[in-house]
Amino acid sequence: LLAARERMNKASPKTGPRAFKLSVNDFIIKAWALALQQVPAANASWTEGGMLRHKYSDVGVAVAVEGGLFTPVIRHAEMKSLSEISNEMRDLAERARKRRLAPHEYQGGTTAISNLGMFGVTSFEAILNPPQATIVAIGAGEKKVIPVRDKDGGDKMEIATIMTATLSCDHRAVDGALGAELLAAFRALVEDPVRMLA
Repeated sequence: LLAARERMNKASPKTGPRAFKLSVNDFIIKAWALALQQVPAANASWTEGGMLRHKYSDVGVAVAVEGGLFTPVIRHAEMKSLSEISNEMRDLAERARKRRLAPHEYQGGTTAISNLGMFGVTSFEAILNPPQATIVAIGAGEKKVIPVRDKDGGDKMEIATIMTATLSCDHRAVDGALGAELLAAFRALVEDPVRMLA
C-alpha cells in the first residue's frame, strides 16, 4: 500500500480540478468500503425492528475537532476512486474542524473508521456508534522484522511495515466469525491495493 501510494502521488496532477494527494487513510476508507461489499452480511445494523442490511458502504471517518469528535460520512465509498475519496475527505475534515458540516454529512453512516496512527498509537479499540454494527480502529504502521520464505523454500528475514486493525462489532448484527471474514477481506485489499482499482 505504501509503495502504491507513493507511485500514485508522484504521478498525480499537482494543480487543477483533478489534483489529488492520497493519504494512507484514503486507501483504508476504500478498502473498508470494498470489504463490506465482499462480505455483505457484515454491512448491516441492528434496529428495534430487526436487522437492516445496507446496499452501499457509507463510511464514517472520525475527525478530531476542538472539544470533541465529528464523523463525516463518505457515501457510496465503494463506488468512488481513491482520488475522489481523498478530495471529499479533505473537504469534509476541513469543514468539520470549522464546525460547518450539515447534519446529512455526518449522520447515517453504515460503518466507521477511527485512525489514530498519525498520533503514534499502534493499537486500540474503538467504540461503536449505534446503530452502526462495525467500527475499525487503525493503528500506526510500524517497521518490524518478519520471516518470509524465499524462492528456494528457505526462510529469511525482511523488514515490513505492519499496521494493526481492530474490529469492534455489535454481535446482534455481526458476530465474531463474520467479523473475522470482514477483516480478512480488508487485509487482502490493504496488502494488494491493485485490487481496489478494478
